[in-house]
Amino acid sequence: MEASTSIEVAKHTLLSCGLILAIGTVAGFAAQKIRIPDVAVFLVTGIAIGPQALGLVDISADSALNQIILLFGASYILFDGGASLRLEVLKRVWITILVIATIGLLITTAITGVAAHYILGIPLITALLLASTLASTDPATLVPIFRQVRIRDRVAQTVMSESAFNDAMGAIVTFGVLAVATGSGEFSLAGSLFDLAKESVIGIVAGIVLGYLAALLIAHEKLDFLAEYAPVVTLIAVIGAYFAADGLHASGFMAVFVFGIVLGNKEVFGFRMEAEETQRLEEFVLTTAFIMRLFIFILLGAQVDFALMQQYWLGGAAVVAVLMLVARPATVFLCAGPDRRARWSFAEMLFMCWTRETGVIPAALAGLLLGMKAPGAQMIASVTFIAILMTILIQAPTTEWLGRRLGLLEKP
Repeated sequence: MEASTSIEVAKHTLLSCGLILAIGTVAGFAAQKIRIPDVAVFLVTGIAIGPQALGLVDISADSALNQIILLFGASYILFDGGASLRLEVLKRVWITILVIATIGLLITTAITGVAAHYILGIPLITALLLASTLASTDPATLVPIFRQVRIRDRVAQTVMSESAFNDAMGAIVTFGVLAVATGSGEFSLAGSLFDLAKESVIGIVAGIVLGYLAALLIAHEKLDFLAEYAPVVTLIAVIGAYFAADGLHASGFMAVFVFGIVLGNKEVFGFRMEAEETQRLEEFVLTTAFIMRLFIFILLGAQVDFALMQQYWLGGAAVVAVLMLVARPATVFLCAGPDRRARWSFAEMLFMCWTRETGVIPAALAGLLLGMKAPGAQMIASVTFIAILMTILIQAPTTEWLGRRLGLLEKP
């Protein structure tokens, strides 16, 4: 009986994955034709085929399959984003990235938290817990958007790098505020910054080590005996980088992002691959990243709980509007404006104000708070999903239009 049940579960899971893959491929083709980022189309598709609409796919948020897809998918998308960055560009904008991913996140949390306190009529500490959950931007959303929308290099790379770096800060601040809300600790700005520095350094070191090792095995002049297996090496290294950092209590996402940067800039370190092998690796990475975001955002859409969102819809939308239109612009102009090294133009900063999509990382934090029965967890999960819907369905499709209006699109 137990074996029979396991087979039925396996069949149901395989069928669900097949449906997601087939429907997602059509959705991706449609997104390409109508020229909007595919993550927005995937999210709507997920809502349409989820249990609250057509009921074709029903994979719970706390299932092992969903967690595997989220962990590996977000990691691989981050690796892909890191591989597309160029060190010479990052050298010019690193100050902005560092400030906006740390102090900027605290500014966003403070403004959004105060707004939530007054709009939703909830205790300030609960409002700050909600705000810290929403404060980090989402690399799994932003990386593919900038793969499709060709924005000026330094702007795209700054926004993608910020999203990779601020997920660790977002988690640290969220659990710091949670400790205060539950009476189990006190929030310390100095302590949070120390934790961030520690997690970042360990994550960066893990990423550098594995990135260099991977480059050695696939692109060294004499030791590249795994050159033919470069795609498999990237899969192993992404998983290895994540768990190496996670095992050391650091940010796994930071590690895979840095791993991508090292591998993507391997020529700087004296490594070089044959043109044919490079093309094959790039095609594999693009295809795998497409499949991962397809699964992530269709599942995210399928798990939107409209019954949960209904109670907080109006107030939640108002809080998200403050996040998008007040907190984010204040953060960008206060953190990027003073950076004399980068010399950001008004158009560039205005564009960065609009690119702060909420997605996988805030959804994961909200899910953790639900599981821990944190104060206001149901409300936080509700407003988080409202933020995901609003930012992805409003900001993502208008990214190319805004880039064109501001003169920031790169020529093909």
